[in-house]
Amino acid sequence: MPQPSRVRQPSTAGTSPWRGSQLFVSGAVVLGALAFLVPGVWSFGWPESFHRTIATFDPFNLHLFHDLGAFQLGVGVALLGALFWRDALVVALLGGSAGAIVHFISHLMDRDLGGRSSDPLTLGILAVILLLGLVLRLRALRE
Repeated sequence: MPQPSRVRQPSTAGTSPWRGSQLFVSGAVVLGALAFLVPGVWSFGWPESFHRTIATFDPFNLHLFHDLGAFQLGVGVALLGALFWRDALVVALLGGSAGAIVHFISHLMDRDLGGRSSDPLTLGILAVILLLGLVLRLRALRE
């Protein structure tokens, strides 16, 4: 069976409107990443300061601010990861792993504040599973 002829499109190298858009999109991603990473680190590392300065909702809850930081860090890491990997699974697993690891640490640090005694173990297992998924996906892409 004969192959259909393909119509060649003229080259648009260097003139693509996507070039300018790509720079804007990359800048937006970096700005977004910083908008999540900075408060994430602040909320997780210095929760009292974050509460006094940014999230002045009372009553102060240490564990809530640790968890807030964990999830903001996960989103920020995913945004940064999107600048380096185009694979959606890698980016999702990267952000999920980062958030899950810090969430696990949050529950270890705050285990005397309440929650279930099984929380650190359960969240640690989730973090390991996501991280393993990330490693396996990266290996698969290299092959």
